[in-house]
Amino acid sequence: MAEGGSAPASWVPEKAKLHMAMMVFQLGYGGNHVIMKIALNMGVSKLVFPFYRNIIALLALAPSAYFLEKESRPKLTLYFLIQFFVLGLIGITLNQGFYIFGLYYTSPTLASATENSVPALTFIMATLLGMEQVHLTRKDGIAKVVGTIVSVAGALVITLYKGPTIYSSNQTSNESLLLSFGDAEGKYWTIGCICLIAHALCWSCWIVLQVPLLKKYPARFSFVSYSCFFAVIQFGAIAAWIDRDSQAWKISSASEVLIILYSGLVASAMVFAIQVYVVDRGGPLFFSMYLPLQTLIAALMATFILGEEFYLGGIIGGVLLIAGLYLVVLGKNEESKYVSDKATTMPSSPESPGEESSIIQPLLHDSV
Repeated sequence: MAEGGSAPASWVPEKAKLHMAMMVFQLGYGGNHVIMKIALNMGVSKLVFPFYRNIIALLALAPSAYFLEKESRPKLTLYFLIQFFVLGLIGITLNQGFYIFGLYYTSPTLASATENSVPALTFIMATLLGMEQVHLTRKDGIAKVVGTIVSVAGALVITLYKGPTIYSSNQTSNESLLLSFGDAEGKYWTIGCICLIAHALCWSCWIVLQVPLLKKYPARFSFVSYSCFFAVIQFGAIAAWIDRDSQAWKISSASEVLIILYSGLVASAMVFAIQVYVVDRGGPLFFSMYLPLQTLIAALMATFILGEEFYLGGIIGGVLLIAGLYLVVLGKNEESKYVSDKATTMPSSPESPGEESSIIQPLLHDSV
């Protein structure tokens, strides 16, 4: 009977669990782009909202960090606290701040598409810092460089070229809260795009900077919890200084409560937990291959819920970003095969500095 009780788990292959987890991940995170746009159109404060969001995320993550990493968590020192503060500022406060302002001036689809540039931007930063090796004489090096160039081109197209309307919903502004691309017509479209690129740059910088820290402090949940803690303090201080209207701090409806809970619990806490689970079992390449799905989900939801209009520049730029993402992932896959084959043929030789495994592999662990 004991064997019979454990049998049902074996009917679900590990790979299927990973696919289901990534579907939940992308639905939850892709939906957040649309929900955040709704919140902004409802008039929530762009500084107070992330303050509440990170409080919820911290309350969800801290207990997991305490119990799951109680034995493995290194001793907390001033050095680690400074690192957590800086990474919280870059990876959460500035990251989410630029994202919110970028989303406000553009759309959920564009915000989601821009995030496909994160692996390429991470590759650039890691290369400039000497953490990533580029081999232009091999296919993997060429694929990563070309993918990076294509991603940068996509980001430039999105920022500099809006183009004609390709698709327009029949909805009007009187029918919903709910304008996205069309809503940016009278606002600062280019500024919004620049904010989204800055969001992706902050995200990439956070990924690069956390790699040496996690070698000394491998407790991931604790690291993110401390970063959330400092982000709450940072957002609170910034919001208190800039947004002094007491009404901005009030949660005036059940809808706002639900949106804050969704962003904190689903888009922050749940997304991070699934990310750790999938990367540990499926690897960074498997995780990265799913990134464009959130763009598709955000586009479909924005079309049917927000009445989003699509412009030629956004479509061309989005396609280039996704193509660049897959070229970078392809390059990393080829590099892994090359290193693996060399290790097989030369098992007794130490890995030379020029052939060591690329840092992009652990970096992609945290690209979403």
